[in-house]
Amino acid sequence: MAKAVQSLRPEMMQAAYILVMGIAGTGKSVIASRLVNSLRGTFVEADAYHSPENVERMRQGIGLTDNDRWPWLTAVAEAAIGAEGRPVIIACSALKRSYRDFLRAKIGAFPILFLTGAPELIGERLADRQNHFASASLLESQLQTLEPPAEDEDVVYLDIRMSPDEIVVFALAQLDGRTSTGG
Repeated sequence: MAKAVQSLRPEMMQAAYILVMGIAGTGKSVIASRLVNSLRGTFVEADAYHSPENVERMRQGIGLTDNDRWPWLTAVAEAAIGAEGRPVIIACSALKRSYRDFLRAKIGAFPILFLTGAPELIGERLADRQNHFASASLLESQLQTLEPPAEDEDVVYLDIRMSPDEIVVFALAQLDGRTSTGG
């Protein structure tokens, strides 16, 4: 990965914000943190902005409602706006188009890195998770809520069967190509 990252020119990374999204268990935090290191950016972990009530609901396997998510999304947007340094890499499920539109209205346009994979693989990952409030019991709720990003949302689809290094290299190449051509 180092060679691919070294070839990426920082001036080509013009996005102020980058959203790494997907349902629970797709690896948002891992990929976002690696992108932060590669781009020398700032990390906003959306999970850190859930209310204690939201965390407890998810621990119990209860999916969140829109009403549960709006204050959380507001806090995520405020954290991104207030973050030092750019780009700000936001790891956030942002499951619905309306949530992504809300974030865009608050922080401006951003490319989306959408982590996707087979429900069986995601279920295995969730079952293997240690010390996280989002467990396998939320998989069905997450899948039902998910509205995959549309092409007009500046989306890069990332297959979670790839290794984290492969995902990051591919994502960086896609972002570099888009910004270098004005895309």
